[in-house]
Amino acid sequence: MSIRSKTTAAVASAAAMAFFAGTALAASPGAPGAGDPYFPKYGNGGYDVSHYDIRLNYNPTGDQLSGTTTILAKATQDLTQFNLDFLLKVKSVRVNNVPASFVSDDGELTLTPRGGVRKGQDLTIVVTYADSPSTVKNGNGFTAWTKTPDGALAIGEPEIASWWFPSNDHPTDKATFDVNVAVPTGVEAISNGTFVGQTRQINGYTRWNWRSTKPQATYLTFLTIGQFELRQGTTPSGQPYVNAYSERLGDNADAAKASIERTPEVVEFLSENFGPYPFEAQGGVVTPNLGYALENQTRPTYDTGFFRRGANTYVVAHELGHQWFGDSVSVHHWRDIWLNEGFASYAEFLWSEHVGEGTAQENADFTYDLYPADSEFWNVLPGDPGAGAVFDGAVYDRGALAVHALRVAVGDEKFFEILKTWVAEKKYSDATIEEFIALAERVSGQQLDQLFQTWLFTKGKPAEAPGRSADVASKSLSVASDKAAEPKSRAKIQLTHELLDAHK
Repeated sequence: MSIRSKTTAAVASAAAMAFFAGTALAASPGAPGAGDPYFPKYGNGGYDVSHYDIRLNYNPTGDQLSGTTTILAKATQDLTQFNLDFLLKVKSVRVNNVPASFVSDDGELTLTPRGGVRKGQDLTIVVTYADSPSTVKNGNGFTAWTKTPDGALAIGEPEIASWWFPSNDHPTDKATFDVNVAVPTGVEAISNGTFVGQTRQINGYTRWNWRSTKPQATYLTFLTIGQFELRQGTTPSGQPYVNAYSERLGDNADAAKASIERTPEVVEFLSENFGPYPFEAQGGVVTPNLGYALENQTRPTYDTGFFRRGANTYVVAHELGHQWFGDSVSVHHWRDIWLNEGFASYAEFLWSEHVGEGTAQENADFTYDLYPADSEFWNVLPGDPGAGAVFDGAVYDRGALAVHALRVAVGDEKFFEILKTWVAEKKYSDATIEEFIALAERVSGQQLDQLFQTWLFTKGKPAEAPGRSADVASKSLSVASDKAAEPKSRAKIQLTHELLDAHK
């Protein structure tokens, strides 16, 4: 994905300075970024968001989006100004019911609240806006909003929010969401969480209402608009689910349904390995025009291409694995992406083992043998891939090998205890790789620095596949016939990863 270039005004208004005159407080503008080493200008400083109420109208004809986002937040410092990440044209801004001056500059919406803001003060920020999102590009000439023949897709990682709602756009500032979108009657508007109903309007539009009650990162908040078949119900565990299938899936429609309709079954299986499912609803969306899949919280979205060779539950296992690893426990910095992709990829190994199409060990052996020692694949470090390689194939495949190396080192009992303890202790928050290593050592009672150094932080192909049996390890693997046999699951896993690499 692209990296945003941001510029922020840094001079406080006279009104704000007057507010702080005569005090000992060092009021200043909030930082224009959250300080992420890879993407320094993502997010903002000076406040913490608790809730977004997004209320929009969208006309697919002409790609016209308009409406209001209300943000509930609390100031974490004395502020003269603060920023929101946003690219669309803004009509007005109010802070605590008072009109505020604002400046929009390359993805930074800089607000100057009248009289400034005190540390600890509650903030209600209301931004009214209107634009044609597909025509809006960031400083690198990139747009994440996709106009489709029957609607639009607002889906993307590591950024998408700036094309449809103002936010503090970094995973370290999660919030709850209400998303309410009015579209022409007969068109569907789908988002995260629980579907709380439709409201018919007198102008020929219908408003779709969605609610996410668990902390959610901004990039995991999505909007899909178009002609969809909706299937709703209740899972065996009692949770509501909503699955949506574009009416443009063509010959892939049945294969998609045969995969996504098994979501509750896959969630049930992963819960046995990772701990209780962390959210209030389930589901999935399948659509053309996306090109990849994304683990939108409670409701991943899949491109129809994943099902062009028939049903594919491996991509479902991958994206649902993210509900624990990536959604509930999010990256602290984008450098920590292995905590998302390594474990979601390993969920495919576990699912393969579960359905009898190849053990995790067989998948690890085959993946290790797949890449020759001189392949550039081994020069990307899953533990620190660099901003330009956050979604490189090595983060997925070598990342999964790192997870398997941990399993082999500590044994199954401790391995699954580590996973369940991690998601329980870090639930609804963010974390670093170093924190995971520390927890793995605490739970296992082993020193694991060398293991993680080898698989996450050292260039070059490790000497052996993790856990390979001694008789196989003794062979020379330089001849194709000596390579590990291909598990039955591999073709679907390979297809899954080819399309997931579309992030690059």
